[in-house]
Amino acid sequence: MTLTIPEEVRAKAEIYVGDAAGQEKTRFLLQETGLPSGLLPLRDIIECGYVEETGFVWLKQRRKVDHYFAKAGRHVSYGVEVSAVAEKGRLKKITGVKAKEMLIWVTLHEIAVDDPPTGKLVCKAIGGISRSFPVEAFEAEHPVPPPPAADDKTAAGDNKEAVAAAEGEKKVEGAKETAAGGEEEEEEGGGAAAAAIDGVEENMKEMSTEVVQAEAVAAKN
Repeated sequence: MTLTIPEEVRAKAEIYVGDAAGQEKTRFLLQETGLPSGLLPLRDIIECGYVEETGFVWLKQRRKVDHYFAKAGRHVSYGVEVSAVAEKGRLKKITGVKAKEMLIWVTLHEIAVDDPPTGKLVCKAIGGISRSFPVEAFEAEHPVPPPPAADDKTAAGDNKEAVAAAEGEKKVEGAKETAAGGEEEEEEGGGAAAAAIDGVEENMKEMSTEVVQAEAVAAKN
């Protein structure tokens, strides 16, 4: 059944739009009434309204949420629209919340902590069914620390790439220097070989000249 909020009620209400604002108001309301912080584990809240004068609160979410309270051993279903009247230590006239009892779902109409406090939370369903659970079974778990920001990861990746690029450039420069040194050695080696060949040719020319002169002298004699 669709929850219709009369205009005169909306006019008196504090209305919060969006999941972030709705979650914050829900946690604040549970804290102010002395109820466990994880009692309303709604997701993707569209609208949260609260009339301080009467304690009437309503919540609208994108889709229903089925939550398992492991410490209480109970499945609880929260409809797309949930409403209640909040008082100190109690939510009454609840709509949109069901709990699984054995094999059937029963509609809850009241949730309250014992007064005086005994560490127990009492859940009452339509039809006279009542169950007690430890309050801590409905406390929200501590939030997990967020992962490193994407920007930080990107920056780290950019730094690694920059270092790798710099090392690559150094290797390329080293290879160029080695190649240049090899070319110089080859040029020097080539020059030495050419000089040696020139020297041999000069010696051969000198020897040929001496032989010719010796033959000329012998002919005269």
